Amino acid sequence: MNLYECTLLALDPSRILGSCGLTPDPWQRDFLFARDRQVLLNCSRQSGKSTVVSALALHAALFTPNGLVLLLSPSQRQSAEIFRKVHDAYIALKRPIPATYESQLRLELANGARVLCLPGREETIRSFGGVTLLVLDEAARIPDALYRSVRPMLAVSRGRLVALSTPFGQRGWFYDEWRSDGPWKRVQVTWRDCPRITADFIAEETRSMGRAWVAQEYETSFTSREGLVYPDFADAVVREWAATEGRGVGGIDFGWRNPFAALAGVLDRDDVLWIDWERYLRQTPLHEHAAALREHKNVIWYADPAGATEIAELLASGLKVRRADNDIRLGIAAVAARLRTGRLKVHGSACPHLLDEARLYRYPTATERATVNENPVDEHNHALGALRYLIAALDARFIAKLRKRPDPKAPLDEPMRPVDPIDNPELWTELR
Repeated sequence: MNLYECTLLALDPSRILGSCGLTPDPWQRDFLFARDRQVLLNCSRQSGKSTVVSALALHAALFTPNGLVLLLSPSQRQSAEIFRKVHDAYIALKRPIPATYESQLRLELANGARVLCLPGREETIRSFGGVTLLVLDEAARIPDALYRSVRPMLAVSRGRLVALSTPFGQRGWFYDEWRSDGPWKRVQVTWRDCPRITADFIAEETRSMGRAWVAQEYETSFTSREGLVYPDFADAVVREWAATEGRGVGGIDFGWRNPFAALAGVLDRDDVLWIDWERYLRQTPLHEHAAALREHKNVIWYADPAGATEIAELLASGLKVRRADNDIRLGIAAVAARLRTGRLKVHGSACPHLLDEARLYRYPTATERATVNENPVDEHNHALGALRYLIAALDARFIAKLRKRPDPKAPLDEPMRPVDPIDNPELWTELR
């Protein structure tokens, strides 16, 4: 890169996107030319937010000698993804400044500048200071405590802070700062600001996932209800099925006036549970349910233990049914553990009632807790009940370990990982 080209790049950061074969959207160009010290990017999914921020990060490293650019996400994998875009752009520019160190997680340039990607763990990042640019990716999912711990990194350097995210409900520091009168430049980018997202696609997303989902994920509205039991359930929803071979498993929640709910799928060898079928009907005789369940060959069903009569009838009809654990609190912890570790996948279009319940199932408000216990409100929990019974059986050792805690009533906000990749050996023996 000659002096003329370098000068053009210094004056126009959007040329980095051009070098990658991308034409910047108007909002991306405006963002790259702005000089605000604190920026909140509240953006639609797939709108190009991480791409444009990666261009900003590379520009800061190229033109800030001895600068330090930190890319922070809730997980190392997410940080590595945005760093990959930085590195790809660096290569597309043909390495205008030579690298003195280059890896999948770190780039150091001959001008002394560094670009590092970090996981969202406070104990590993507190030592950094003198930051030129701090990027918080998936900011709505970064815990408040972690956000408070990284802000001092900018105290002396007076560096820039850019937080980018799609909303994640009415919770957390990202939501609070978006509503505050603090000194932030706020940029809202809906799907309509992205020419690559079409109205037809949004219509199909609305049909498949529901209006509330589209309002949050594509229209950047903070719409999720407060107090949801599974606020991150949407992360488990997949549109493309990737399950390989595994054991057939299912969960059952009995009901008559309330719906009978059943879910089925496979548990693969990587301990990922894939759910791709549901049955959700009211006032339907049990023998009709049994006929529908028998269509799923070689499935072990885990059912509400309170339905002893129903379990006996299903067994008599030739189904393989087991009594499940009905500890609500520990069962919720097991489901949450799978959600947080990515070991639960749900085929969205195949399980509409399960997704609807996940958007509504909540803990009681402060007022409601005066008259009820701490368990979730007893509604919108039939398909979720079937899921809880199933996961409680699959992760039986995990639940047993929770029961042995010194204080079984202690909060379960950070569930432990299961003690064994496959907690239920019965699943991995041949069905007879």
